[in-house]
Amino acid sequence: MKYKYMRIQGREVSWITKYPKGIFGMCWRMIMDGVMSADDEEIFRGIDQWFKDNLPEPEPCKNGEKVITFFKVETTEEMQEKIMPAVQILDKYEHPYDVVYTNFVGTVVYEDEWQVAVRVENGEMV
Repeated sequence: MKYKYMRIQGREVSWITKYPKGIFGMCWRMIMDGVMSADDEEIFRGIDQWFKDNLPEPEPCKNGEKVITFFKVETTEEMQEKIMPAVQILDKYEHPYDVVYTNFVGTVVYEDEWQVAVRVENGEMV
C-alpha cells in the first residue's frame, strides 16, 4: 500500500491543539524539562535549524493556529533522513512515539512541496 502522508507524533497531547505532539514539540519539551544532555540538545538544535533553513514554515503555524503537520511521503526522503537523529534521541531517552502513515488527513489549510498543515479542533482533525 502506498501512503501520501507521514507524521512522527508522541503519546502526550499538545496544550494548544489537544492532538499528540509532533517530533519537534516532543524534543523541545525534553530540552525545556532538562531531560536531554547538552550533546543531544546540540544535535537536535542543528536538526531544527536545518528544517528552518530548508523547509518553509506554514503560515498557520507561524500564526499559532490549531494545526498539525504531515510530511508528504513522496517528496520527503531527504527530510526523513535528516529527522532520524531526532528519532534516535527519542529512542535513547525512551520517549514513546508513533510513526503514522495515512492517506486521510483533515482540512488542509497549507500545502507546499514537502508538507501539509491540517486544522484540528478539540484534538481531532477536521
